[in-house]
Amino acid sequence: MLKMNRAILLALVLLLTIPFIAGCASNETNDNTQETVTKENESKNATFPVTFTDDAGREITIEEEPETIVSIQTSNTEIAFALGLGDKIIGVSDYCNYPAETENITKVGGQDINVELVLSLLPDIALVTDYHYKAHPTVLKQFEEAGIQTIVVGSAASFEDVYENIEMIGLATGTKDKALEIIADMKKRHEAIKEKAKAVVDKKRVWVEVSPEPDIFTTGKNTFMHEMLESIQAINVAGDQVGWVKMNEEEIVKLNPDVIITTYGYYIENPKEQVLARNGWQAVPAVKNGEVYDVDSDTVTRPGPRLIEGVETLAKLIYPEIFE
Repeated sequence: MLKMNRAILLALVLLLTIPFIAGCASNETNDNTQETVTKENESKNATFPVTFTDDAGREITIEEEPETIVSIQTSNTEIAFALGLGDKIIGVSDYCNYPAETENITKVGGQDINVELVLSLLPDIALVTDYHYKAHPTVLKQFEEAGIQTIVVGSAASFEDVYENIEMIGLATGTKDKALEIIADMKKRHEAIKEKAKAVVDKKRVWVEVSPEPDIFTTGKNTFMHEMLESIQAINVAGDQVGWVKMNEEEIVKLNPDVIITTYGYYIENPKEQVLARNGWQAVPAVKNGEVYDVDSDTVTRPGPRLIEGVETLAKLIYPEIFE
């Protein structure tokens, strides 16, 4: 009987103890979970608040990591996606076409911003351009008053300008490490091209055509194409011009280029055939030898991470014996 009473007593003690043990275990688990979440949040916001000067010369302070972004410029959108921010982008410009995911993101205008739409989206930050800053100051003021942090990303005319833009967007979004990684990769690939280009003995003369006849435009100094051609030891036959310049056919033929690069194949069918068929161009070396190539305009004119792809493509087309 005594043994039986002891057994019953032990059972009762166990029944009373189990909930207490379970509770302790549960509390310990909750404490650990809470500690993990706290550490993750601390890590997430380790770089915030952050203060920097944007390309309008304004001191910008971002208190917390942005969760939603509107990008009203194609190059800034490409940069943001390269930084791994695609899932945070809730609005892009009407002209954003890369990467493919931009097709399904709300379009919020271009040079003229759809103000009401942006205000309805209410992003944490809006990546705008120096054009927007100069032409639409009241719009940007509306955004700021609504709690939308605007960041002016200036125009870029060189690789160094692009690197600065990538770093600033990375700083503003908590992805500075990724930004520096992208910049380092671009610089490494660019330097590799320059090193390989030292093997060029006879520099080729290149004519770049960014719009077709009758209004033919080319790129002179202070453009990506000019810097790219210099990188691969090629001569920009319009290198005495500055920026984007209109030239007539007579002037172009006299430049006597060895290679012709077009950048409008995305809206003109068979650009090479059209150039080869032009009257009075038959004696031009590039036409005589069929050295006319069309390249993806976005990779040679849009100030983003894909510029390095553009210079690599030009190198292979102009000097295949060295770069293939």
